[in-house]
Amino acid sequence: MIDFIPIIIAYLLGSIPFGIIVTRVAGKGDIRKQGSGNIGATNVARVCGFKTALWVYVGDMGKAACAVLIAKWFAGSYELTLMYPDLLFVLTAAAAVLGNVFSVYLKFKGGKGVNAAMGSVVTLMPYEAILAFMIFLILALLTRYISIGSIIGVSSFFVILAIEKYFLHQTINMVYIYLGLILSILVFVTHRKNIVRLFSGTESKISFSSKKKEANSHV
Repeated sequence: MIDFIPIIIAYLLGSIPFGIIVTRVAGKGDIRKQGSGNIGATNVARVCGFKTALWVYVGDMGKAACAVLIAKWFAGSYELTLMYPDLLFVLTAAAAVLGNVFSVYLKFKGGKGVNAAMGSVVTLMPYEAILAFMIFLILALLTRYISIGSIIGVSSFFVILAIEKYFLHQTINMVYIYLGLILSILVFVTHRKNIVRLFSGTESKISFSSKKKEANSHV
């Protein structure tokens, strides 16, 4: 039973809706009723500004990172019988991201999982995660579409791991490859409406000049 405790903790941590908490503490009201209605940092940035959104970024990434660190502590402190450590870490990371997307505190609704995914993988494969983040950042800045940066950035984590394992012959446990694939699929699913709007030319771009110009966007 001890093996499953970190996974349960990860899901509960991942479910914490920092987008709602931060905006309410900042006196901005319920973010679900503003802009696109999404509780993620992108919508918070559009509606409330980057300074407020920064706390959401930190919260969403931090809760997932903490979940994996707790799993590592459990692995080092207890004799885990059902799961070897790598599998436990991957399941913990996945649980934190699923909590973000399907929050138990919000009747199984939530964000899109991108920041939680980044927070979880950076504690597992930091170099690959940082490279994936750089790809996200470059694409988001060049295209001004956060959705494009998010989809390709998360997917690139899987691609990077696959290249390292199969072309550079690095020793990488297959469970991390599977995690990258699962996160890629999940982000595609949570961004399915954004993908439709991208193809139809109606997807909104992020604004770097005004915090409210695009508050009614769909991201």
